[in-house]
Amino acid sequence: MKQLVAYITAGYPDVNFSIDTALALKDAGADIIELGVPFSDPVADGEVIEEANLKALKNGFKIERIFEISKKIAPEISTFWMGYFNPFYHKGVDYFAAKAREYGVSGFIIPDLPFEEAKPYKHLLEGMGLNLVDFIAPTHSEERIRKIVRNSLGFIYLVAYAGITGSAAEEDLGEIIKIIKDYTSTPVFVGFGVNEKSAKAKAKGVDGVIVGSAFIKILLDDNLTKTQKIDRISILARNIKEAINE
Repeated sequence: MKQLVAYITAGYPDVNFSIDTALALKDAGADIIELGVPFSDPVADGEVIEEANLKALKNGFKIERIFEISKKIAPEISTFWMGYFNPFYHKGVDYFAAKAREYGVSGFIIPDLPFEEAKPYKHLLEGMGLNLVDFIAPTHSEERIRKIVRNSLGFIYLVAYAGITGSAAEEDLGEIIKIIKDYTSTPVFVGFGVNEKSAKAKAKGVDGVIVGSAFIKILLDDNLTKTQKIDRISILARNIKEAINE
């Protein structure tokens, strides 16, 4: 069965709501939670996730909130911390690694950490039983793909197009998926622009999809109560999970 990775911005609008949302997503069929660490300059993300990041920071988000949320959700569903390298570097990757092990977090997704610069951190994390997710883009050559994926663990994040999250851009990923799978058996999940309408097509040939902006749009809708937001996110997750497995 193809998997659904669901992104939520940690601490938006508050810690308890993040916990409730993550557990509701799990009940609705999500297999992995990508718990976003709010950051002021999320360069790979579009305006939807950027807005949630900025609102979480404005509400006084602190790194410790990630640990509070993970303590409750990681024992229930595989959890990855997704964030930009600055916060991890500032406090120390070894610090976050120790906390991840303490709370049962599976690993890290750091989109602005290049493959070459990630090597020492990848070695550190893998030595602690944690995964640092590798990214593949449509612009990568076969030789670069081979280098990146040959030691991949956890899953590979295949970026659906050159750009930012939440866009409606389209790329033919058939050839790049074939190349990846020639060099590794690690699951390949496609992200960027995955929503209820596009999920089935984007899941073709891969092992799962990563959905972020489609969920965050619901969280940002101030016309909905918290209960309504969770209900709508749950329905969306069920629909996407069903679509990718048709």
